[in-house]
Amino acid sequence: MIIVSEPRKRDYSILGPERERAIQRGLVSAEWYQCPIPRKRLKELMVRRDAPALRDTLLWIVIQIAAGYVAYLSWGTWWSIPAFALYGVIYCTAAVSKWHEFSHGTPFRTAWLNEAMYQICSFLTLEQATNFRWTHTRHHTDTIIVGSDPEIFEPRPPKWRRLLHWVIRDNVLIPTVMRLVTHSFGYLSAVERELIPKSQHNKLFWEARIFLIGYGGLIAACFSVHNILPLMFVGFPTIYGFFLNAFLIATQHMGLYEDKLDHRICARTFYTNPILRFFYTNMNYHMEHHMYPLVPYYNLPALHEEIKHDCPAAASSFPSAVRETISALKRTKKDPSYVVLRYREFAERMERIRQGGEEPRVV
Repeated sequence: MIIVSEPRKRDYSILGPERERAIQRGLVSAEWYQCPIPRKRLKELMVRRDAPALRDTLLWIVIQIAAGYVAYLSWGTWWSIPAFALYGVIYCTAAVSKWHEFSHGTPFRTAWLNEAMYQICSFLTLEQATNFRWTHTRHHTDTIIVGSDPEIFEPRPPKWRRLLHWVIRDNVLIPTVMRLVTHSFGYLSAVERELIPKSQHNKLFWEARIFLIGYGGLIAACFSVHNILPLMFVGFPTIYGFFLNAFLIATQHMGLYEDKLDHRICARTFYTNPILRFFYTNMNYHMEHHMYPLVPYYNLPALHEEIKHDCPAAASSFPSAVRETISALKRTKKDPSYVVLRYREFAERMERIRQGGEEPRVV
């Protein structure tokens, strides 16, 4: 009789045994590889400017209002389905990516503009600002380090049902409301207590209370107008408009290395058209963002040009990156240690160079 063993499962919880193993291996709060770039040029790329961030933010708002107006006119007809689908995709893709950028404080030179937009986008995306700021800080400090990175959203081997729920967002609303309620009463989970400094707890609690008041007002407005239009414009688009964002987020790290101190082999960059780059806030340059997170999003294309010779080739398009990600998911279902071939070959070649067995060359 042939016995087929199940793929080994690791504990991805940041409170589990993998955290201690990562510490012992020197993977926590460690020094990461950075592609060489002249100091003067890097300082130029790190300069924040109000003008491009203000231009892009205002353009997004205008497009969002226009899409919302079309959706409003279509309400009550079959045309409302594609109209709100478009509105939701624009809302979710842009709000989430800009919310992420504002959390870094890099788009605007004026600090209060970054913070104001971060709080607004947090409300729009149903994500508390203080909570995300600290979980995301850990994500950048320990990127895809098992047991330390709280943003590894799909452990290996993956589960298709769990991924489907994540894409269609059918299990998001109730847990989000419950989390806001518990935060408003001053309670945190063990994971939140691990990640968020005690000095920030009251800020988190007040954010939850403001969220509940704000969304309570939207619910009251729904009763007032006898339909759910207010929530269809604010809040719910994060759920019904998430489809595109799900694939964008999936391409960031899935199928790449875990537990490696080199962003070149644990974060994926892909090329895409200017429209998607605009709504995704240049996060297609995801490896560059992780390696140099203080570089504003509008300088990421230039940063890419500076360091691409020292990195794996970027995926040729968004569909190409999605295909590579889905293929990797299928492979990791059977072999949790699987890594996309071109990244594995790149890592092996870098190791040979490190050991002196091969001369560096342009990738």
